[in-house]
Amino acid sequence: MERDTQKTFNAGIYISLAIIFFFWTGPSVFAAQKEFTAELVVKIRTVGSAKISPDGKHVAYTLSVPRPVYTDDDGPAWSELHLVDQNGSSRPYVTGKINVKSIDWTADGKAISFIAQRNDDEHQAFYIIPLDGGEARKALEHETDIEDYTWSPDGRQIAFTAKAKLREDIEKARQHGFDAEVYEEDWRPIEVWIAKPDFDHPGPARQSSPKQEPEREPGPEQQSEPERKNDNQPRLLPLAGSASTIAWSPAGKHLALMLAPTPLVDDSFLQRHIHIIDVASGESIAQVQTEGKLDDIAWSPDGKYLAFIGAVDNHDPYPGKIMVANIDPLKPDIDPVDILADYPGHIRSIAWQDNDTIMFLGDKGVGTSFEKVGRDGKKRKIILEADRYTLGSLTLARDGMSAAFMGDSPEHPSEVWAMNHGETTPRRLSNSNSWLDDIKLAKQQVIRYQARDGLELEGILIRPLDEKAGQRYPLIMMVHGGPEAHFRNGWLTSYGYPGQVAAAQGFAVFFPNYRGSTGRGLEFSKLSQASPAGKEFEDIIDAIGHLAEMGLVDKKKVGITGISYGGYATAWAATALSEHYAAAVMGFGISDLLWSFALSDIPEELTDIHLLKYPWEDMELFRAQSPLTHFQNCRTPLLMIHGTSDTRVHPAHALALYRMLKTYGQAPVRLVLQPNEPHGSRRTGSRVDYMLRLLRWMNHYLQGPGGKEPPYELDLSEFIPKEEKKDDTR
Repeated sequence: MERDTQKTFNAGIYISLAIIFFFWTGPSVFAAQKEFTAELVVKIRTVGSAKISPDGKHVAYTLSVPRPVYTDDDGPAWSELHLVDQNGSSRPYVTGKINVKSIDWTADGKAISFIAQRNDDEHQAFYIIPLDGGEARKALEHETDIEDYTWSPDGRQIAFTAKAKLREDIEKARQHGFDAEVYEEDWRPIEVWIAKPDFDHPGPARQSSPKQEPEREPGPEQQSEPERKNDNQPRLLPLAGSASTIAWSPAGKHLALMLAPTPLVDDSFLQRHIHIIDVASGESIAQVQTEGKLDDIAWSPDGKYLAFIGAVDNHDPYPGKIMVANIDPLKPDIDPVDILADYPGHIRSIAWQDNDTIMFLGDKGVGTSFEKVGRDGKKRKIILEADRYTLGSLTLARDGMSAAFMGDSPEHPSEVWAMNHGETTPRRLSNSNSWLDDIKLAKQQVIRYQARDGLELEGILIRPLDEKAGQRYPLIMMVHGGPEAHFRNGWLTSYGYPGQVAAAQGFAVFFPNYRGSTGRGLEFSKLSQASPAGKEFEDIIDAIGHLAEMGLVDKKKVGITGISYGGYATAWAATALSEHYAAAVMGFGISDLLWSFALSDIPEELTDIHLLKYPWEDMELFRAQSPLTHFQNCRTPLLMIHGTSDTRVHPAHALALYRMLKTYGQAPVRLVLQPNEPHGSRRTGSRVDYMLRLLRWMNHYLQGPGGKEPPYELDLSEFIPKEEKKDDTR
């Protein structure tokens, strides 16, 4: 009896306290969470790169900060430098209207180095900022942009890459109107220089620009190698080709770097090879025998081995294998070993823990695998496997006992994560979008289904935000590009793929990983080769059927959108497969495969990786699998958005398909050209424009009246600052 009385008394106190708390703090404490709107997408900040300090106590990272609409000059997002410690205490280092890239630590861990173009810099320069604070100081500048760099092990020098400068006579001629472009011939190679940054005392930054410019080959507009006057004079290495991805050996005598015949995109994709360079002479003394695409390289701590992420052959769509090359003893030709040939996914990032152990991150399905393996492929150990967040860009402290990553989840975009030896779960250190805590997000889940031929497939579903049991919803299929790419079960909301925004507007949203996607190993990634727009896009239709069988979607109200190869999927859906789709938004997409070869900057990649043949070897295939061929079948309202400076997928693709559909007059069509945008929208204004048009098109045809196209003008009222709105009404 006494206990019951006490319970009643306690309950009364708790209720009274709750009432007092409510009126004291105000009703906002219990207010409903806000829905995700298009305006919020422009506020999203994302971690772009991360680098752990040598002692493992701090992580330097770049933070991508979108420019505010209407209150800042239009352009791409800014990239700031921030620092966070192992307790999650973060502080800004270099912020504002700045673009920081290529962050690293000095050898003693007392300062952070980076590349940026600041203040009155004519080009991107090399900067250093002390760990304990103070102003960033320019330590090296060059006659062209410094693109990337690697520290020597003693911390006294850097090797850096930069595009060769125009010869003075050519530059002078251009100033007088002789500026014609000689297509694919007037390239300038990326050179490698050795320099000593000037960070020991105050004063002007050291200049790397040579004063003398004698003639030399091989680049057609390449500037010549300067004479070395003294040890402090920056030195150009006499390399044949165009360089990228450089790493200084632990012993300090060699550089590992990649050389391609030219800086043209196709060569950088398929013709790069790893060379070992003697630092003293600047000559290539060994080459690692590779085929196909390449990614990161990393020296073992003792300098005897080189690990890199590579492809199996020239037809491998994506570099996803750990290759290890024995550099000791050094031979002219080095054959690497694929140490994890049976890995059922794609390796994403690597780092040496010690002389015998490589740690790596892998894409396994829609999730992440964090593992370590002996350099001989043995003693493999899985540290964690996760499908509720994704990790990338592995970086280790000097002792190999602390790791930092970039990571995202369905609840937040890319942030800094960390993990110490003995821990089983990574910790999120940064929180760049705390306002997301007040946003109501729709449920996200992994869906697995069978294609019509029995192939097991998977994708990611974002359910409608306020879903009601038994109700069917319109569906938007969001298709990735590549096709050598895949959707991970992480953050899936951006300007071109606004998943949470669409879910908040009453759509089901599905992200299919059709055959040919990465994340499931070499064999799966090759399933779409030589057969474009075949079973790969039937997989998307089969996903629609599966979601309809679940009772979630209305098959008569399905839209599709995608960028690049996802734009090709969209164009094919709107024409050859029009009966399945009620709306389509094609971004920077292919409409004709012959033009894709003839007008693109990657014709060889298209041949070796996708079609496995040249157009003249099977003209009928190129014609039959082009959406433009099937324009008369189009009954799907199609919105096309394309950049006028796109060299990957020429704007002619959109112009031609628009003209045919518009003249034929069977279905609504609209073409939006974004001035000076390349392959994808870069500027904030372009991204907002893209996203608003995509969402309005889907709402108009899947949830609205349909029929004639919606007005071409956009309603930007939600993006206009309140002060400006008031001024407009006067």
